[in-house]
Amino acid sequence: MHRRAADEEDLVLTTSSRAEQADEAASATTRLFLALMKHDDQIRSLVTEVVPEAFPWVRFLPREDVQAFVVELVDALEGAEALRNPAPVAQVITSWRHTAEVHADPELVAVLQRDGDDFGPVPAPGAADA
Repeated sequence: MHRRAADEEDLVLTTSSRAEQADEAASATTRLFLALMKHDDQIRSLVTEVVPEAFPWVRFLPREDVQAFVVELVDALEGAEALRNPAPVAQVITSWRHTAEVHADPELVAVLQRDGDDFGPVPAPGAADA
């Protein structure tokens, strides 16, 4: 690993053959997982049951949200595999982890569940500055 300046991301140095092996292993695992999910209803149910072992933070999500997370994760895995780019998978996991953080905070959940006024659409970040 090479540490760069504080405002730059660190770099990891590896051989191209090692990077290709890691990519091939991840791709094979993803393809196998997706094939299992597509061909067996029991496996889809089993994945929903065991997902808290892989992602312990899902324990804070309502059950229907755990199922929604699994569906989005599988969709993202399939798309990412087609692109050979893991970024969509990381985004899905990060987004749902943040949702779980909200559900883990009783005060925040209470605030969000209160009836209130609808203030309309929220402007995109930076739009108010323009």
